[in-house]
Amino acid sequence: MTTYSRLDQALQLMQKQALVYQPTSFWATASQRITDEFMQEGVENFRRLKSALTFFVPNYGAPASGLSIEQITLLEKTLAYSYPHAVKAGLSLNRSISGYQSALADYRVLQASEQTGDLPDLLGFSESQIGQPVEQWQWNSHRYSRSALNYLLGLSFLKKHLDREVPRKLLEIGGGFGTLGEIWSQSGISDWQYIDIDIPPTQFAADYYLRQVLGDKQVSGFDDIAAGAAVDIDSLKQASVLCSWQIEQLQGEIDLFVNFISFQEMEPDVVQNYLHHVDRLKTRWVLLRNMREGKQLKREGHAGVTTPIKTDDYAGMLPNYRLIARNVHPFGFETVDGFHSELMLFKRQVQ
Repeated sequence: MTTYSRLDQALQLMQKQALVYQPTSFWATASQRITDEFMQEGVENFRRLKSALTFFVPNYGAPASGLSIEQITLLEKTLAYSYPHAVKAGLSLNRSISGYQSALADYRVLQASEQTGDLPDLLGFSESQIGQPVEQWQWNSHRYSRSALNYLLGLSFLKKHLDREVPRKLLEIGGGFGTLGEIWSQSGISDWQYIDIDIPPTQFAADYYLRQVLGDKQVSGFDDIAAGAAVDIDSLKQASVLCSWQIEQLQGEIDLFVNFISFQEMEPDVVQNYLHHVDRLKTRWVLLRNMREGKQLKREGHAGVTTPIKTDDYAGMLPNYRLIARNVHPFGFETVDGFHSELMLFKRQVQ
């Protein structure tokens, strides 16, 4: 089966599933745009595609900064023209609007919060260049994207509450392009498993990325799973990228569940269904990062949700869990317009 026929098969199967496993209002249009760009530009270039940069490949500079490439170019040209000898000012402006300064701030938090030798090892990580990233920063010969630093900071926050417990079986829903799996592959943990559950076409990007990073033999795909059959988590390969509806087939127990940012883009009934399965799998730890105030509402010409989920809503969706800690500074993020991307850590209280 060719690469894109696998994507087409996943999309066709998704149309036959319950609505809770199909794109919500935020993702309905985005999914088609991303699929079209994969077909036209190639999945091997996904980290530089406009739709991917808008929806699931986060960066520090444009467009995430709120400035367009055209605006950045104009600012730089204006400064160079008006103050041709202001070299330091030019460097300062470039570091700010390129995203370098924000990335460095996150990197410094990581360095300050981690100790060499603790598992999972987060200081040894260096990101691959698969997907042709348009933005990647390098310090001490290690490469980082915003996606990588988002996860690394969240995991560093998690480690402060684990008391040296080492999660080995990881489940993620909406895992972007598979960054968490790549981090765990370099974590110094030998007997780990990572499962990413997502809708196509983002599932397709993560499947491609992790196969390139880990090798085909280390990755289970959605088409390796028989329809309707129970799947023992232990029988899966080291990394698995499955489609949304296949979460119902998983059997076993999970050490750590992670959702970074994607729950805020879903409707409450969809999130409630996923968290039901997180509970069903007796997940020990739940690590979330989502917008405290909720995602913007959908309006004509702009992506958004019908009903926003706020961070306080998650406690009600996790009755068998206790909130251990929450954090915006320094491990989360506060936007320039006052919104809070907040980390929340829950621990299971019943067996």
